[in-house]
Amino acid sequence: MKRLELYTRAECHLCHEAQAVIEHVRREIDCELEVTDIDSDPDLVERYGLHIPVLLIDGEFFARYRVDEAQLREYMSRA
Repeated sequence: MKRLELYTRAECHLCHEAQAVIEHVRREIDCELEVTDIDSDPDLVERYGLHIPVLLIDGEFFARYRVDEAQLREYMSRA
């Protein structure tokens, strides 16, 4: 099972959009999702700053700023 990690901030509209796309794909493809607000960890704030959302799949970078639903679905289907 694939593990998705989404790095976000509370008041980030792109983060909300990315999470909605991921949740939509998760209805069809079983996977784990961990959402982390980077403001809860100073190291994450330093690493990502304003460059969020960031989506990792199994620890590997997949997307920044926007998550394309078709690309995510295709990637997850192949896995």
